[in-house]
Amino acid sequence: MSHHTPQLPEDTVTLSQGARMPLLGFGTWQIKGGKAVRATSAALEAGYRHLDTALVYGNEAQVGRALAQSGVRREDVFVTTKCPPSRVGSGLDTVRESLDRLQTDYVDLWLIHWPGVGSANAALWGELVEAREAGLAREVGVSNFDTALLDEVTRATGVAPAVNQIEWSPLLFDAETIAAHREREIVVEGYSALRGGTLGHPTIVGIAERLGRTPAQVIIRWHLQHGVVVIPKSVHPERIRSNADVAGFSLTDEDMAALDSLGGS
Repeated sequence: MSHHTPQLPEDTVTLSQGARMPLLGFGTWQIKGGKAVRATSAALEAGYRHLDTALVYGNEAQVGRALAQSGVRREDVFVTTKCPPSRVGSGLDTVRESLDRLQTDYVDLWLIHWPGVGSANAALWGELVEAREAGLAREVGVSNFDTALLDEVTRATGVAPAVNQIEWSPLLFDAETIAAHREREIVVEGYSALRGGTLGHPTIVGIAERLGRTPAQVIIRWHLQHGVVVIPKSVHPERIRSNADVAGFSLTDEDMAALDSLGGS
């Protein structure tokens, strides 16, 4: 592939406190050490302005270093990190430690990484809301929560999560899930979009071939057209650029319907 400048999408979604979250982000799960610094640097260089990390990824310091060295202004990058539910009771300490590693005074989005047991969710959610009120996180949300849990933490605090980050791809598409989140004004953010057999799926490959695009670009474009946040990850600079190069084409209504129909297949 050539080193042409990728055409990055400018699509954003405005979250509950007014932060604008780019629909395209760079995921860093399973990327460690020097690789995490290099991959994050390559993403920022390619034009990504949204980085997704987590305490349990063990790479917050590397993502922070790449951002600090990039020359990109902090306020121009949307940074997400996550808190494991085991940190209930020490949420504010946890976010401050994450901020130290990320070399920043605040994160744009702080998430509960996955549900804890029983009352832990509401308790930890209260701590996230407190962190937001203290200015340590501009927005707060959750990950891997079902609608019952979303309602539970909302009821407990009077504050709904701004975002729910869940596993998502054309093969997992479910219109009811999208509708349930829209109804609650909670943004859906998908992860693992390029896993689980999506890249080789004949319908996806067929659309990609017709458009002269990669299957990954088709999947990422599908997220954007649904208004769903997507965070593809790669350690290969060429692929990092290619995954971002999705502003120069669009999927037809027929393409979108064909991809949606793969959900549950």
